[in-house]
Amino acid sequence: MAALTPRVTAALAVVVALALATPAAHADDDPSEPPGTVTTSPPPEVDANSPGLKLAAGATLAPAKVLDIKSVVEDLGGEERREDTNENVTFALQAEVLFPKDSAKLNPQARSRIEAIAAEIKAQSATKVRVFGFTDDLGSYAHGLTLSKKRAEAVHDVLAGDLDGDVTFEVRGYSEDYPIADNSSEEGRKKNRRVEVSFPRTASGTGDGQS
Repeated sequence: MAALTPRVTAALAVVVALALATPAAHADDDPSEPPGTVTTSPPPEVDANSPGLKLAAGATLAPAKVLDIKSVVEDLGGEERREDTNENVTFALQAEVLFPKDSAKLNPQARSRIEAIAAEIKAQSATKVRVFGFTDDLGSYAHGLTLSKKRAEAVHDVLAGDLDGDVTFEVRGYSEDYPIADNSSEEGRKKNRRVEVSFPRTASGTGDGQS
């Protein structure tokens, strides 16, 4: 067999590196990214002097349109966050305010927080609600998947009891997937241990964007 040239060897090294860098899907059903999940990726750099940003001769600008504006309100302790866009409302509750450690049993204070979210769902006349659970990266992925799903189900049960039967739910657990903070610190892990409730904003909704 002929010896590989330096160029071919380098190409193979790149292919192997890319293969090793590709993360394996943890969930059996290969979940899509939850709506409203915060991304920590930096924005792409744009060269303001690039010729591609200039209009060609005779070209005109497209009609103006309203961009999707996001409003985020978080309480002082960071225990609850509300995110509003033109299309959706998302509440994120840290697990510590809902459950004891490593448990999916709601604590006595959790019900009032969940009932407040149910009231906003009614105000928005929403008929489709997503309830997603998340954990930090401590422990096994499988344990986090089970715990996050059970916590999402516990929040769903309270919401379902407060809402009409016309509301349909999507309930899922994502374990450590889709973190919104750095898992290298306890402060970041605390933010990642959460349950998110999201639903479409409707034209007839009366929500004012405040938690």
